[in-house]
Amino acid sequence: MTTELIALASDDPSDLQMMVDRVAEENEGLMLDYTFLSDTGASVINRYGLFNQDDPRGRAIPHPTTYVIDREGVVRWKMTEVNYRIRPENEDIAAALNELKD
Repeated sequence: MTTELIALASDDPSDLQMMVDRVAEENEGLMLDYTFLSDTGASVINRYGLFNQDDPRGRAIPHPTTYVIDREGVVRWKMTEVNYRIRPENEDIAAALNELKD
């Protein structure tokens, strides 16, 4: 099974690159090996209703969301969290991906 990871952010491309560079610097040259897509106008984020206008830090940010989508484009697993610090467990994502093998 081939898996592709894509990250969508409301940050502009230069801010995303700064984050990638910072991760590499802080982790002995570790390069993130997945695609980052910039949605600066939040058109995709808004289309899915994921923009959090009530962020406690005072700026609107997307709700952290993870999708597992099969080859036909069907969402097979999803987690959306209001708290930006809560993310899915790797085991949960792996389990959802394993379900696609059947």
